[in-house]
Amino acid sequence: MTSTQTAIAEVPTEVENAKRRQIMAGAQAVFLAQGFDGASMGEIARKAGVSKGTLYVYFDSKEQLFEAIFEEACMEQVEQALTLDSDDHDVEAALTRFGSDFVRFLCRPSRLSPLRTIIGIADRMPEIGRRFYQFGPAKGTAAVKRYLDDQVAAGILQIEDSEVAAAQFLEACQALTFKPMLFNVIEAPTEERIGHVVGIAVRALLAAYRK
Repeated sequence: MTSTQTAIAEVPTEVENAKRRQIMAGAQAVFLAQGFDGASMGEIARKAGVSKGTLYVYFDSKEQLFEAIFEEACMEQVEQALTLDSDDHDVEAALTRFGSDFVRFLCRPSRLSPLRTIIGIADRMPEIGRRFYQFGPAKGTAAVKRYLDDQVAAGILQIEDSEVAAAQFLEACQALTFKPMLFNVIEAPTEERIGHVVGIAVRALLAAYRK
């Protein structure tokens, strides 16, 4: 196949991807403005600038659309905020960077309304709740667990249950930063506040598990 033929063959996929993203952007705007229950496929189609027929070619339901939006958001979290280098044995510095990035990501105002929507619909649509948890919080815990396991193997830490330690660390990072935002108690935390809370979480982990 020539380069020209290859380019032509790739056009439909590129167009389809662009259309899919256009629809998802429109749907996200509608979900943010009206909530999950208030959103309709007709309104989503209008906001996205496509026909309902085109919308249904890409997504069978608003549940599927909602799920796609948040799987993408969670993958962004994995790529941007959930990276730890197991070869970095400066545990204090590595976890401080990770914890701070994690809290900044969670505290983006654009994440709050969608997350509240997920919490609101998880009881009657448990599959959406499960998938969000698997793609989001569970991946965060797994990333920290892997890092802690590697530091145990390197002889730097001594941890009985690294999954529990990882979950406790992440909870400590967000307990007084993101969680109050979720319930409209505070505005987004300052960098100083994030550094203060994450620093204490890191020091607590090291006090408990450093050899």
